[in-house]
Amino acid sequence: MNTHLDCLPCLLRQSLEAARAVTPDAAVHEQIVRDVLSMTATIDFTHPPPFVARNIHRRLREITGVKDPYQEAKSRFNRLAMEALPALADITRRADDRLLAAARCAVAANAIDMGVTDAITDDDVRKALSGLPGQQVYGDWECFLKAAAHAEDILYLADNAGEIAVDRLVVEALDPNRVTVVVRGAPILNDATMSDACEVGMNDLARVLDNGSDVPGTILDECSDGFRRRFESADLIIAKGQGNFETLSDTGREIAFWFKVKCPTVSRHVGLPVGTHVLLPPAARGEFRP
Repeated sequence: MNTHLDCLPCLLRQSLEAARAVTPDAAVHEQIVRDVLSMTATIDFTHPPPFVARNIHRRLREITGVKDPYQEAKSRFNRLAMEALPALADITRRADDRLLAAARCAVAANAIDMGVTDAITDDDVRKALSGLPGQQVYGDWECFLKAAAHAEDILYLADNAGEIAVDRLVVEALDPNRVTVVVRGAPILNDATMSDACEVGMNDLARVLDNGSDVPGTILDECSDGFRRRFESADLIIAKGQGNFETLSDTGREIAFWFKVKCPTVSRHVGLPVGTHVLLPPAARGEFRP
C-alpha cells in the first residue's frame, strides 16, 4: 500500500508526540518537526507509510539519544493486559468457538496503538480489554478455519506491546507447537520487541523470532534472511495490525490480515469503515477487498 498525502499530517503528529514524550526541550521538538517537514518534501510515495515512519523515528532517536522512547508505556500496557488475561482466557475457554473468541480478543487489542495517538491512558486500555470478547468482526471465518486446519507451520506476526499478551490466547487455541510468533527487530513506536514477548511470557509458550527490522510493519527487503526464509516456507501467515497490512497486502503471498481499521486512508483502501475489526482469511494480492 502506497503512502498518501493524507498520511503526512499523521506522520508529523506522531513525530511531535514522540519528541514531547522523550524530552521537555522545545528546541528538540522544533528540530524534529523541521527535519520531518524536510523529509516529507522529498518523500517517495510508492513506499508504504511504515517505511516513512521508520525514517522519522530513526531521526528522533538520533536527536534525543533515547533508544526506545516508548519503553515505559510498553511495559505499562503489557502489565495491564496480563492483569486482564485470566478473565479473557476463561471467557475464550467457555466459548463455542474458542479460536474465534481468542481472535476477536486479539484483533480488538490492536487498538493499543501509539501510532494513532500517544494519549492512551490506563483506563483506555482497561476499557478496551474489558469489551473484547463481544466485538463483532468482518471476514470469512470458515475460510480461515480451512486454511488453519491444514497448517503445520504457522507464522504469527505480532504488532503492539500489550496486544501481544492477548495474542497468547490465539497461540494457545491454535496449538503453540505449530506457531512461531514474530516481533520487531528493534524498538519502534510501541510495537512489540523480544523484550515485550518475554515480559508477557510468550517465549515460554511458543517459539519467538524477531524480524531483524525497525519498521512498524513488515518490509521484507529490510528483514533478516532468517525471517524471510520462514516467511516463504510457512504454511499459514497471520499478520496482526494495520502496519503489517500496509506493508504486506501487495506482496502476492497469501496472508490472513487481522487488524482494526484506524484511519480514513486504510478505510478507503479496504472498503470498510474506520473502527472495523477485521479478520481477513488468507488471500492473494487483490482479493482482500469486500
